[in-house]
Amino acid sequence: MSLVERHLSSLMRQLATQDHVELVHPFAEHKLFGALVYVAECFGFRYAGVRLVGRHKILHVHLVRDTHPAAQQRAAANLAAFPQVGAGGTVPGMYLNSLTPVPEAQADVDLIIALIKYDALIEAGDPRRLKTIGWGAAALFLLMAPLTGKYAVLLPLAVLMPAFMYGALRINTVRRAKLAAQLTAGGCTQVRDDAGRERYVRPLPYAAQGTQTP
Repeated sequence: MSLVERHLSSLMRQLATQDHVELVHPFAEHKLFGALVYVAECFGFRYAGVRLVGRHKILHVHLVRDTHPAAQQRAAANLAAFPQVGAGGTVPGMYLNSLTPVPEAQADVDLIIALIKYDALIEAGDPRRLKTIGWGAAALFLLMAPLTGKYAVLLPLAVLMPAFMYGALRINTVRRAKLAAQLTAGGCTQVRDDAGRERYVRPLPYAAQGTQTP
């Protein structure tokens, strides 16, 4: 079984048995996640967000079952048209034996990728958390300096840590602004979630009732 088939067979097993699915591939690129989310949406799920987990901030992409009747009708039609996804059969929106989108699906996949990147930046660049880390580290270094006598090392660190965190925050903000422009141009709507974070929601992909052309 090829790597593509393993990804797809794992996805289809989860879609068949769960209402909430998390895609976790530690070394995967955003393109892989975008393609898998696109396929999942063809089979009755929708993208819900991301989490960054653990020390190395491994990306977890969250999907939920879409209970809208049009989504379930679309899923049933695609299940009938693409019965061998993950077992060597054709896949909606992808070239045969790959997770490379066909031209008709490329724009949708690109928009999903932009959403994933945007939400990951939101997770990674929470301003309150970064400021707390920066100023907390600075305070710790200032306290340690007289205790250890290593002023030449710790005092510069006390200055650099807040500056580093504010720099990271600035870079994060610039990247988010570029993605926000792409999402807005793609028809996404700006919303605020329950935690007060700014996010974007794609138009529901129900325009293409029935199957997707492979």
